[in-house]
Amino acid sequence: MQIRNSALASTMRISAGLAILRVVVGIVFAAHGAQKVFVYGLAGTAGSFGQMGIPMSGIVGPGVALLELLGGIALIIGLLTRWASLGLALNMLGAIFLVHLAGGFFMPAGVEFALTLLAALTALILTGPGEYSADAAVARRRDPANV
Repeated sequence: MQIRNSALASTMRISAGLAILRVVVGIVFAAHGAQKVFVYGLAGTAGSFGQMGIPMSGIVGPGVALLELLGGIALIIGLLTRWASLGLALNMLGAIFLVHLAGGFFMPAGVEFALTLLAALTALILTGPGEYSADAAVARRRDPANV
């Protein structure tokens, strides 16, 4: 009985840790996406991406803006977590190689922030969202015997 309670407590702590990671990373992305969509505008974001030398900036800029906004919201609620994390991880790879690598490691121009986000997203891709998520609620609803 002690081992089972210990395993349950460990699972609950892991799920809580994943929820914290997922929500904080989601807030960061949703905020950056909202800034691109609502402050700079899609045309402004495309123009900025063009000035940074990002290819097809007229498509990539608005796409990244929407990915960050919607992907961030998805992470916050834990919906389609692995897919949202994958899209955002690819976004961070692009940011690292197309923009930040030339700035070295340290902020403000370097890779450290994008690399940290990439690591967090990779962890979510590998682990999934944890029990405190919409994904887990959907899974429980589909298979109530597996609760």
